[in-house]
Amino acid sequence: MYKRIVTFEHSETDSIFLFGARQTGKTTVLLENFKDAIFYDLLESNTLARLQRNPSLLRQELESYDGELPIIIDEIQLLPELLNEVHWLISRKNLRFILSGSSARKLRRKGYNTLGGRALWCEMYPLVSAEIPEFDFDKAVVSGMLPRHYDAPSGLATKRLESYISVYLKEEVKAESLVRNLASFNRFLEVAALTDGEMVNYTNIAQDCGVDSKTVKEYFSIIEETLLGYYIPAFSKTIKRKLRQSPKFYFFDIGVVNSLLKRNSLSRGTAEYGHAFEHLLIQEIVAYLGYHGKKDCISYWHTYTEIEVDIVLGDAEVAIEFKSSAEVMSRHLKGLKAFKEEHEQARLIIVSHDERPRIFNGVEVMPAMYFLKQLWEGKIY
Repeated sequence: MYKRIVTFEHSETDSIFLFGARQTGKTTVLLENFKDAIFYDLLESNTLARLQRNPSLLRQELESYDGELPIIIDEIQLLPELLNEVHWLISRKNLRFILSGSSARKLRRKGYNTLGGRALWCEMYPLVSAEIPEFDFDKAVVSGMLPRHYDAPSGLATKRLESYISVYLKEEVKAESLVRNLASFNRFLEVAALTDGEMVNYTNIAQDCGVDSKTVKEYFSIIEETLLGYYIPAFSKTIKRKLRQSPKFYFFDIGVVNSLLKRNSLSRGTAEYGHAFEHLLIQEIVAYLGYHGKKDCISYWHTYTEIEVDIVLGDAEVAIEFKSSAEVMSRHLKGLKAFKEEHEQARLIIVSHDERPRIFNGVEVMPAMYFLKQLWEGKIY
């Protein structure tokens, strides 16, 4: 059992929307933190059917509730009609709720009641290194950080990832009627995995998928709103060099990318390992920023002359490059040095598999495990 970083410190005063992709551990952490709370699990067929027939039962059952704990409704996206009852109970009875789900898409797109600012929005991420005793970096690079996948032996992790994709990424999307042509969406997932971590070019992806660019944009929107991926925007503050402005897109977990690409093992020194190395570290940074209320503080820097810095934090406060090599060389510093020319105040970091941390030509070289420790101790940003 892992001690998760996500906290519910505001649940004593406010209601909370808790969203996260399936199998990130939302239900487990809610059961651990609120053992004695009233718990409506909408994955239970009887509970869902009962409340579908008559959503007002929720109000009837809770109208006289005077307990101190918040009421939990798990998988709220399965029955968003309940939100009208929740709204009434919050505003009239001053009750507090934690409403968890794996997608906010239906709520936002179909105009369901999102409680008018009466609930805080929180996101739960896959496991992070700080939550795992004796964290195995190379295992995470292959299997990803969803608890069921990271915990499993490599062969079983591969099977579980395949099942996760076939049952969840494809069948659930089909069940919710989010796409009309499931075959083209399946092809899109594969192409999106191939371009994971690259600047998004809707036209090129559309050609590879055999659909138009408008459809590809909608597919990306589905992935983003079901919390299965996210954009990282381009750094936009131009000083000397003209910068590219297309965002990059990442799936929410590197294990999912590996499974879509049939990468069941990875060896250090290969391009595939290098990509996974970078993705895992960015995945950790995204989770750190999300848990600390700094979600919008991340970008990347890429010039029209193809000089790049993988991650920029804040207003050019920190610039980070990822190189999976065993020893950082001068040639690896090109992007950071160029960035420093325009942003003299920036702290420069390169993360690698070096044996020990060191300073190299003004750049902090950090072994990956050391970097992660510094990140979660709040010493990077």
